[in-house]
Amino acid sequence: MAATQAPEILGNQRTQEEVLEGLAEAVNHRKWFASFATPYLGEHPIEIGSGFGDYAEEWLPGVQRYTATEAEPERLVALKERFAEHPKVEVRELLLPCQDGGSHSALVTFNVLEHIQDDVAALRSMADLVRPGAPIVLVVPAFQFAMSHVDIATGHVRRYTRKTMTTAISNAGLIPERVHYVNSLGLIGYYSATSIFKLTPKPGAMVRFYDKFVTPISRLAESILRPPFGQSVFAVARKPE
Repeated sequence: MAATQAPEILGNQRTQEEVLEGLAEAVNHRKWFASFATPYLGEHPIEIGSGFGDYAEEWLPGVQRYTATEAEPERLVALKERFAEHPKVEVRELLLPCQDGGSHSALVTFNVLEHIQDDVAALRSMADLVRPGAPIVLVVPAFQFAMSHVDIATGHVRRYTRKTMTTAISNAGLIPERVHYVNSLGLIGYYSATSIFKLTPKPGAMVRFYDKFVTPISRLAESILRPPFGQSVFAVARKPE
């Protein structure tokens, strides 16, 4: 069932697609970030904002069933086409906040919450889609000072800190289990590119170079030492039992 409300999908759709296409090229980055959620998925997770399904492909081998969702009509069509023959996958339209319910083993949403005006209401809707005690796994962009023309073009209404992410989770009636920064070198690169040099990240040689040579260094370093800042906030919230 689609959302009963239909708030505007913010941002320039072509810019959003370029970001998703960049993710498709950034294989090391995608695998690294996918690994954050893998231990929490359970047998039948739901993903909010699946885009073109690149993260879904990473998670599918470890689950029995998978529900992918998307709000943007063209991406929803592409998502349905990609998984049309996959027996594990259900694809549905979903736009938060909504009044849908469910009993999924987990919910995962990467780079979605920052697009939603009422993020607390969206988190409450997410809680309604999972069973009691289930995890809600989130990645959101970090630090308001890094808000750039790219954020605005892609429909971001905010960026988060550990404190603001924890507050939103708690205000939604959820239990914050883990909240920390990831991808410290990514923040330096993103801020330099978008705020200093006024560039717009796009798929291509620069993305592939960074993903091949810098991302593995970041992943190794952050497996040893948790950074005090990062391009993203990673959070795990629990629905109360």
